[in-house]
Amino acid sequence: MVASSTLFHNDVVITTRLITMYSMCDSPLDSRLVFDGLEKKNLFQWNAMVSGYSRNKFYGEALRAFIELVLQTDFKPDNFTFPCVIKACGGILDVRLGQGVHGMTAKLGLLGDVFVCNALIAFYGKCGLVDEAVKVFDYMSEKNLVSWNSMICVFAENGFAQEGLRLFSEMIKCEKSFVPDVASLVTILPVCAGEGNLEMGMVFHGLAVKLGLNQELMVKNALLDMYSKCGCLSHAKGLFDKDNNKNVVSWNTMIGGFATQGDTRGTFYLLRKMQVEGREKTNEVTILNVLPVCLERSELLCLKELHAYSIRHGFHYDQLVANAFIAAYAKCGSLCSSQLMFNGMETKTVSSWNALIGGYAQNGAPRKALEFYLQMINSGIKPDRFSLGSLLLACSHMKSLRFGKEIHGYLIRIGLETDPFIVISLLSLYIRCRKSASARVLFEEMENKSLVSWNALIAGYSQNGLPDEALVLFRQMLSDGIQPDEISINSVFGALIDMYAKSGCIEQARRVFEKSRNKDVALWNAIIVGYGLHGYGKEALGLFEKMLAFGMKPDGFTFVGILMACCHSGLVEEGLKYFNDMQNFHGTTPKLEHYACIVDMLGRAGRLDESLRLVNEMPDEPDAGIWSSLLSSCKTFNALDIGTKVAEKLFELEPNKAENYVLLSNLFAASGKWDDVRRVRQKMKEIGLQKDAGRSWIELGGKVHSFMAGNTSFTGSKQMQNMWRRLEEKIRKIGYKPNTNSALHELAEDEKIEVLRGHSEKQAICLGLLRTSKGETLRINKNLRICVDCHNAAKLISKVVEREIVIRDNKRFHHFRNGFCSCGDYW
Repeated sequence: MVASSTLFHNDVVITTRLITMYSMCDSPLDSRLVFDGLEKKNLFQWNAMVSGYSRNKFYGEALRAFIELVLQTDFKPDNFTFPCVIKACGGILDVRLGQGVHGMTAKLGLLGDVFVCNALIAFYGKCGLVDEAVKVFDYMSEKNLVSWNSMICVFAENGFAQEGLRLFSEMIKCEKSFVPDVASLVTILPVCAGEGNLEMGMVFHGLAVKLGLNQELMVKNALLDMYSKCGCLSHAKGLFDKDNNKNVVSWNTMIGGFATQGDTRGTFYLLRKMQVEGREKTNEVTILNVLPVCLERSELLCLKELHAYSIRHGFHYDQLVANAFIAAYAKCGSLCSSQLMFNGMETKTVSSWNALIGGYAQNGAPRKALEFYLQMINSGIKPDRFSLGSLLLACSHMKSLRFGKEIHGYLIRIGLETDPFIVISLLSLYIRCRKSASARVLFEEMENKSLVSWNALIAGYSQNGLPDEALVLFRQMLSDGIQPDEISINSVFGALIDMYAKSGCIEQARRVFEKSRNKDVALWNAIIVGYGLHGYGKEALGLFEKMLAFGMKPDGFTFVGILMACCHSGLVEEGLKYFNDMQNFHGTTPKLEHYACIVDMLGRAGRLDESLRLVNEMPDEPDAGIWSSLLSSCKTFNALDIGTKVAEKLFELEPNKAENYVLLSNLFAASGKWDDVRRVRQKMKEIGLQKDAGRSWIELGGKVHSFMAGNTSFTGSKQMQNMWRRLEEKIRKIGYKPNTNSALHELAEDEKIEVLRGHSEKQAICLGLLRTSKGETLRINKNLRICVDCHNAAKLISKVVEREIVIRDNKRFHHFRNGFCSCGDYW
């Protein structure tokens, strides 16, 4: 009607309002048709057009219209033009263009206008230039509530939470004493949520009630978000249930709150309730909020149900939703579904590749992750920091230090080595590859050490058996003013447990464990491994069952501890059961270290054929450690035929390691094959290898005393020899008989007995008894496996002297008390 009427068509007010109406109805193209049809245009119509484009996020068109206005007309942009133009500059994050527009406003004398300044504050905030926003705010002679809200928003969105809270307080206390509105509360409540500051959030909740704003939908949704993120889901649920005016944001916020807390049942209950009530339809955000709760294999069915629902409603076409499904399927252990989802995508972005690569890297298939990374590169897509972070994670899981270093070099070349996310990934790589010194160098080079980086290195030291370094680093963190969190505390508790366990004080380790309030998986792992190392297999299994009862999910390290405990305690059937359970019930794919435990366990039990069969059938190539363990078991059970075949495999992998030749030599010696013993020893001489002498050491009065088998040059050795004679006399009376099979030398029996008397642990025991008080526990370390004779002697000595003797050999701890050993003679 307006277009066909000459009267209306040239009416300035009507045409301006038409342009505005179309833009407000999300139809800026119709606004442009009206604008282009005008014979004459005034500044109001130009402003309406620029504003329409900016309102609809057509920022490029808004800027082009502004340039046309400046270059093709005689109109001067005013305080209505510039706010829309500045918003467009912020929309495309063009700092230089925005600064140029800022200069124009200064030349035109518009910096005193509150609307222009408010727009400039918002622009600089979006571009991350907080200092520039503060300058504009401080320069303003007149501020309105929007000015304060804009500046608070800048602080909030750029991580300056405390500054945002301080400014909110200033706003209320200033001369004009502004009363906060909905925008004020919706801006400040997310600050409390992000900081986890429940107390301050409740203060603002009270303020909203006082101002009568608590029933405003946007405020209610902000309150739901705040309570959820501050861990008070019950408060959020109470507000949500009382609210009869919910929108999709309300539902999404509440669903997201339950998902963040890991409440699968509650999350899906709300999703179904939302559908049943039917007043608000789910959207892509709903699906994205539900997916994080799908983390376990047990939730795969729920995930598939959600996927089907998304397909029915067309949500799976959304790039973010599709990527989230790829990641969720991987987390639920269905990597094939993850790949099928990926293959079905028409357009694959770097984020899609990252979801797939990260899924494989995080869920037990690092080699596949590497393959897909190479495919991504070959498809012409450039990797980003997340791609490279996932690649480093894959290297960590494969313990591929060489390839990890190559990636580190590439990161240095492209200038990403200082990126916080990448640095943490590099720390994890070096820690997992047991290169703690390299990790420390990387850590020290960091300019701004985050709490995450401190935690990563402290936990790394703890996991790599370096409890002293972990504790020293924790003290350094405190002295640097870094406040520890739950992860830091648990890492330190883990280091203490590890330290006490490795010092032979398993009871003290247990006390530390029991005192820790929030036990995470790493803490349970530390105590389970500790008990396993000490040969208390049943106690370790009891702890594992208790861990499951507390709802903790065991990981690969947990099962290493469990299998090691079964191995050292002779719990073969239990070990095999847990090995099967880790795959079938807990969704953990066995790695080389798990197979190593089973091979060792079967070998120690004399089930050598089964052990060898497992070695030949395991998916990964067995390493030298596995063959060495099997060869040691062959020596124990005089399995000469299997042992010689195993030795061949071992020498292929480690032809220049003396320990391997010693194992074979001992196998021949135990079978009386002295010619073969001489042949092996001659071979060692030819390649310049020397057997490690048996050594033991004991700490007395802060000083470490070291002994070598057969060496009698120690000061006070006469007293020690006399002590041994008295001990031997006493223990012979209660059944001690030297086990000359432990002297693997071609000697007469009396010569072998003399050799046994010179074993290093016997020397350490004698010195310990001479220099410690009655009843004091002796703690001795040994570099080799304790022999049968020394083991028998230590048991009986503990009885006659009425003391506990703790010996740690290169495999495990032995606690000798009252004539018995904690290992039950199974080692």
